[in-house]
Amino acid sequence: MLVVASFINVFNKYAKKRKEKARKNTINFLLMFVLLVFSVGSPASDIEKEKRWASQISDTLMDGDVIYLSDGKNDFLALDMPTEEKSDIGVLVMHGIGIHPDWPEVINPLRVGLAEAGWHTLSLQMPILKNSATGEDYLPLMKEVAPRIEAGIKHLKKSGVKKVVLVAHSLGAQMTSYYLAHLSDKKSPVIAYVAIGMGASNSKLLKNINLPVFDIYGSEDLKDVMDSAADRMKSSSHNKKYQQEKIKGADHFFNGKNEILVKIVTDYIRSLK
Repeated sequence: MLVVASFINVFNKYAKKRKEKARKNTINFLLMFVLLVFSVGSPASDIEKEKRWASQISDTLMDGDVIYLSDGKNDFLALDMPTEEKSDIGVLVMHGIGIHPDWPEVINPLRVGLAEAGWHTLSLQMPILKNSATGEDYLPLMKEVAPRIEAGIKHLKKSGVKKVVLVAHSLGAQMTSYYLAHLSDKKSPVIAYVAIGMGASNSKLLKNINLPVFDIYGSEDLKDVMDSAADRMKSSSHNKKYQQEKIKGADHFFNGKNEILVKIVTDYIRSLK
């Protein structure tokens, strides 16, 4: 309402010599305009689309269990894959733009392959929009990321995990970079971040990330990903535990290269101390 009052005060000064009727009509118009602006909510994840994904996945899931976690406002899908062997490390997996936590390229191979390697994996449904949405359209949804990642971490901790590795692809990497760049919890169990197919938007965020980062991309990746590789490395010059690797012949979804990707990520996690 302070904004509304400001509009009225400014107009009063401007319209002193105008007729009272015209002044009142204009004020009413301004009030309606400002209230309309304030009544329009920020974009939010398409919950109905999330439910459709969840229904499809529940009917076809081959590996792991369907569970639901809460972000404080809504329940969201996660695919839980504990291991028989207990490990201190758990892996949280985040998918890319508009898809789901069991996507056949990159996401399913990682969540299943890393579990087979001995780590409890949990793949999260990240906020999504309609199919035509662009990366820029997703920017207002970044505020929804932290509650989901933190709900995933909490679930892993309840399962006995003490250290968490975040593994994210494409837009999921931007979301994860945003989360880590704004992370204020000094006691966070996150010990490393594996980012696959990061674009240019990650460069500024990487300046505020200090934990180990493994930046993976393909030699046939998206132009934005390849062109920003040098900038991402430069932005991480403060981070002695940042490393970057280009996978020969791999495209953005690592078609035909998913086994190689899983092995590279497996070897990296095993190298963590």
